[in-house]
Amino acid sequence: MAEPILIGVNLDGVLEHDGLPPPTPAERFRRVAAAGVFDYIEKNPVRGENLSPYFALVDRHALPIRVIGGIWCAGRDEAHVAEIVAAGAQFGSTVLNCQLHARHADGHLLSDREVADFYLRAYALGEPVGCLPSLEVHVDMWSEDFMRVARVARHVEQAGAPFRITLDHSHLLFKIGNRAELDASGLRESADGGHALLDPASPAAIYADWIARGWVRHAHARSVTPNNPENRWMRRADGSPGRGIQYPFVAPAPGAYHGEWRADALDTWKAALRQLLRTQAHARPSLLAQISCEFIPFPDYGGGARYSIFDNNVACAHWLRDTWQALAARTGT
Repeated sequence: MAEPILIGVNLDGVLEHDGLPPPTPAERFRRVAAAGVFDYIEKNPVRGENLSPYFALVDRHALPIRVIGGIWCAGRDEAHVAEIVAAGAQFGSTVLNCQLHARHADGHLLSDREVADFYLRAYALGEPVGCLPSLEVHVDMWSEDFMRVARVARHVEQAGAPFRITLDHSHLLFKIGNRAELDASGLRESADGGHALLDPASPAAIYADWIARGWVRHAHARSVTPNNPENRWMRRADGSPGRGIQYPFVAPAPGAYHGEWRADALDTWKAALRQLLRTQAHARPSLLAQISCEFIPFPDYGGGARYSIFDNNVACAHWLRDTWQALAARTGT
């Protein structure tokens, strides 16, 4: 039988919205436990954060911090990576989720080999303690140029290490039909608006190849629509509107979201997640052990909106479980 997929939640998404005071860590854990649908927590500790209180919260609520991670810059943050790996070892985290900026601290664009070297250093730190790195495919990072993923994988595998990535479909699907966003990933010349490489209905979808190669070892679940609207209710640091990388999973109340909401707008994202889960249901052994629901605030996501971020995470978790159970039943697992 296929092993069940664990469903977690990013702790940043345990709140109503960013117009209210943020909940304390204790309140966040209490809410996650009370929801009764999550198996673990994913957390990105901020630099200098005191993590001591989290040990008691983990024990009290039986909610492990299975995934730990950060956003890093090569040439500046290597010591912090080591600190987070050490913290992950204490928590028993099995995944070190890595967002890596495209540029080195000195300003030059990282080469594929330099990205691989960053990963290999993290792997050397994490492998002895069971906290293994997973490079997230993410906007504003080296991997926004999606074609680089396979090239970096080649360097890693030639060095004798397994290549592991985090797949968050929202960071790919929102670009479909959006010329500016396709251009940011080097895909603007795509005559079909990116459908051949990004649409789950396409046999040439780039992430289907990543899954088939066994690289996807962690995933994030956050719904989007193709050509998702910008978040005009919040600005990025450069003053531009937030990039549209979150579309409510649950129908928002009138005035709670900056755009029109339709249930059928979720169909492409749901198809992509079903594809991932279907692969997992047939895998022997399974490679993807967990998926974190990651509806969050912040400008590129749900920042400025007034729908419940946490309610969307809970609803998404229920949908993932129901979808997995249906697929598993069809495959006889």
